[in-house]
Amino acid sequence: MKAVYLVKYGDPSEAFAIKECDIPSPGPGEVLIKTDYFGLNFADVMARRGLYGDAPPIPSVLGYEVAGTVAGKGKDVTAFHTTQKVVAFTRFGGYAEYVTTDWRAVFPVPESVSMEEAVALPTQYGTAYYCACEVANIREGEHLLIHAAAGGVGIALTQLAKRKNCVVYGTVSSNRKFDTLKQQGVDFPINYLEQDYVERILQIRGKKKLDVVFNPIGGKSFKQDRKLLASGGRLIGYGVSDRLNRKKNWLTTGKLLFDFGFLHPVGLLSSSITIGGVNMLRLADQKPEILNRCLQQVVKLAENKEIKPVVGGLFPAEKIAEAHETLENRSSVGKIVLKW
Repeated sequence: MKAVYLVKYGDPSEAFAIKECDIPSPGPGEVLIKTDYFGLNFADVMARRGLYGDAPPIPSVLGYEVAGTVAGKGKDVTAFHTTQKVVAFTRFGGYAEYVTTDWRAVFPVPESVSMEEAVALPTQYGTAYYCACEVANIREGEHLLIHAAAGGVGIALTQLAKRKNCVVYGTVSSNRKFDTLKQQGVDFPINYLEQDYVERILQIRGKKKLDVVFNPIGGKSFKQDRKLLASGGRLIGYGVSDRLNRKKNWLTTGKLLFDFGFLHPVGLLSSSITIGGVNMLRLADQKPEILNRCLQQVVKLAENKEIKPVVGGLFPAEKIAEAHETLENRSSVGKIVLKW
């Protein structure tokens, strides 16, 4: 089989090589999937830049999700049948023509969902569902800020929020993404490069402020977001993309941590706010039942057409460098998908 290997940190044009390797055998409790499509996530960009500590050492095969057909099953797996169309969360290894993963992270693809769309469900929508529906527990009519609102997770969060008739404030880096935000129901699109998003939201909300903020950026934005929370508010972090703009050394890492700001538990008590962090890899490793529960829900929502992934780019696997560049320079909207 073929697999896309990360062989060098840095520029995408030099980072990857497609190699031949053996088809893996499913172990106990695992499913072997013949991959038709696999997806990109911003964590992949961080891994390619050598900034993602959870990534395996190079040479390695990245990738968190695939859509394809069942090609085999390990011992004790009774669900699924050969050639059944499925979507799956993978703990790396997704950039390959075949991949094995825990059966609890595998789900049949509904007929109403295309295979390209299905690729967005495990990571983007799984993350969004856990953040919005389990950690933040968003409620009817709440006011939410979603950073990177035109990205895969951002669009997923918006769709979940609009199911609850929430008022959504969404930040993006370009006015050309406003149409996408408005199509998804974002009430107040904000270009954070042209306008101070904190000032803009305070102009709109005043003393009422916000109920929930979803932040994949980290750094100084995390500290700024706390200013926007009303009592009872929740700030959910699920990434640190701000690190991409910093060199990897102890000084810049220390500066990044400093930019997050300092918060004592007494401050949380006095302001009555909640701060949470989400790492789906940790959940997949230590609480697979949570991952399974969330993926069950997003697949069901997709089948009922209550959510609909947006595919912002479809590339052949050989164009992995171009796909990475598109995601890294933030020119895309929705999910970046690759096809074998």
